[in-house]
Formats: sequence, structure tokens, C-alpha cells
Amino acid sequence: MPIHLRAEAGDYAPNVLCPGDPRRATYIAETFFDPGFRQVNAERGLLGYTGTFEGAPISVQTTGMGCPSSGIVFEELIMLGATRLVRVGTCGGLGDQMSMGDTVIAISASAEDATPLRYAQMNGYAPTATFGLARTAVDLAAETTTTTHIGSIVTSGVFYDPDPTAYGRWKRLGHIGVEMEAAMMYTIAAVKGIEALAVMTVSDLLGDAGESVRISDAELARGVDAMMRLACRVATS
Repeated sequence: MPIHLRAEAGDYAPNVLCPGDPRRATYIAETFFDPGFRQVNAERGLLGYTGTFEGAPISVQTTGMGCPSSGIVFEELIMLGATRLVRVGTCGGLGDQMSMGDTVIAISASAEDATPLRYAQMNGYAPTATFGLARTAVDLAAETTTTTHIGSIVTSGVFYDPDPTAYGRWKRLGHIGVEMEAAMMYTIAAVKGIEALAVMTVSDLLGDAGESVRISDAELARGVDAMMRLACRVATS
């Protein structure tokens, strides 16, 4: 039994959704899973549930915030039999044509955090999503009315960044969003030989001079629900 996910082999489905917030894990299970799901972990508040989505096995497991915390959870999920990880959550939008509540599908994640680089044992590394999962997500997103952006994102190790020029630098290189866990997930997935994809809702619009505009609770709820239904379909595809 792993240290932080106090579960046994078979408690998790091979397909696992990975939000940062434990409350969101509970919301996902209660809102999107079929009736009969069960809690499989509560250690350190890292809530996890296993059930089905439209009859297909699926789990959801809280990762916490940032690469160090999420990296522990990704590792232990793989120890417990996970073979497909789908990060679900929010990101700051860097694109000029983005709106609050849009969906972002991350095809790669530049590591602006030392943890994935230490794990990869490389000085610079931009790990990628599993192509098949990304293609499935793009195809499924085309069937919805939600605006979807596909491209590279940044995984940052700092939420309250003191450098006001960071957003502009990342945007100059074509990044469309910034968050805090995807590069760690993609790196561990590459090393362990499993599938991974990050799908997120735009919760902030970030300007070149470091300014940001935050989404309203109502807009966020609508965006997250649309993104989550897409993620559940991708995870069980």
C-alpha cells in the first residue's frame, strides 16, 4: 500500500481524473459518475473515488497543488494500476482570443518548475500529452458548443509570480495557458510508459504586463461542467 493513497490494487480504475481540489473530486463523483461510486482514499485530505461513467470504469483522485504534491499522487496512482491520467482543473489564459470558461487542451507543458526537470534528469524539457488522447479530446470537443483552444502551456512553480514580465515571455513563445501540475504528470507518464492528457477551464485572463482578470463563479461553474464532461468521455474512450 502506498504512503499517501491508502488503497489496494483494484481500488482505482485504470482511467483516473486528477483535479487539484478535493472538493472538486467529490463534485465530479457526485455529478458525473453513475450511481454507486465509492470513496477509496481520504488520507491527508486527498479524496479519491471510483465508479463508472456511462458504464465505463473511472476514478477521480485529488492531487493537491503544484508539481511536488501532484507528482507523489501520480506515482502512487501508477503503483495502484492507473494507466491513463487526465488532469482536470483550471488555467490562466494567455491567448488574445480567449474568454473566461473556454476549454484548453494541452499538447505539451513547458516546465517552469524544477521538479519535472529533476525527475527527467534534464536541464530543459517540455513533455507532451499522449497524441491519441489529445486527438480524441479535440474530436470530442468539436461536437460541443464550448470554445476550445489546443496548444502548449506552461507549468509554473509559482502562483503569485513576482515577475510581471513572465506572462509576456511565455506568450511570445506561443503558450496559451499556465497552470501548476501538467508538466509533472506528462513527465512521469513518459517515464512510466502510460497515457496522460491535461484538459482545463480558463479561469483567468493574463496580460503581458502581469495583470489578470478573474472569472466569476457562475462562468467558472459553466466552464468546468463542460470541460468535465469532455474529460470523462476522453478518459473512458
